[in-house]
Amino acid sequence: MGLKDPRREKELKTLVQKLGLPDTAAVNWSLLDLALIHPSFSREVNYQQLEFVGDAVVRLAAAEVLLETYPDALVGEFAALRSMMVSDRTLAEFADVYGLERYLLTSERSSTDEAGRVSRLADGFEALLGALYLSTHNMKLIRPWLDELLQNKAAEIRLDPARLNYKDALQEWTQAHYKLLPEYRVQEVLLNNNKEERFLAEVWLNDQKLGAGTGRTKKAAQQAAAKAAFSSIDT
Repeated sequence: MGLKDPRREKELKTLVQKLGLPDTAAVNWSLLDLALIHPSFSREVNYQQLEFVGDAVVRLAAAEVLLETYPDALVGEFAALRSMMVSDRTLAEFADVYGLERYLLTSERSSTDEAGRVSRLADGFEALLGALYLSTHNMKLIRPWLDELLQNKAAEIRLDPARLNYKDALQEWTQAHYKLLPEYRVQEVLLNNNKEERFLAEVWLNDQKLGAGTGRTKKAAQQAAAKAAFSSIDT
C-alpha cells in the first residue's frame, strides 16, 4: 500500500472494506488518502482537485443509473431527478452511510454548523469518487456500490414528485446550452378563485417563453413553469 502512517493505512483499508470494492488491488491509495484531506487541514495538499473530478463522476453515474432504470422517462424528469440525487444534502447522506466523516482529516477551524458539515461531507464524497475513478479511469470501483444508493434515492424522490427540482434542472440546462439563466415572471392571478392556482409563472430565455405554470406559492408556480419548459424541450 505504501502510506507512511500505518494508522492511516489501516483506516483507509477499513473504509474500502465498507464500500465492498471488488478489486482493492486497483485502488490508488495515495489518491484515496488525498481525497480525505480537507482544505482546512492543508492549504497546499487537499482534495479540491479530486472533488472537481468527482463532481463529474457522480453526475455521470446518476445519469447512467436513471437511463438504465427508467428508460422511458423524459429528459426533463431525468434532469430534475439528477439535480436531487447529486445535491450536497444527498451526497452528505451517502457519506454518512459509510461513516466518511471519521476518515476525513480536518482542522479544528473547520465549520461545525450543520450547513458546513453537509458541504464538507458532500465535497469529501465527491473527492472519494474522483480518487476511485482516477485509480482505473473507469467506473469499476464506483458503480458496484454506488448504484444501489442512487437507485434508492431516485425511487424515493419519484414517490414524492413535489421534491423534483425542475427549476434547478432547467437552470443547469440553459447554462449548459446558452450560458444564460432563465427568467421567471410571476403574477398573482387567483384563477377561478382557486387558491391552489394563486400564482401564474412564466419562464423566459432569450425573449422566448419556454413554459408557464400555476401554483399556490410563487415557488410552486415557478417549478410548474420549469416543468412545462422541459416538456417543450423534450418534444
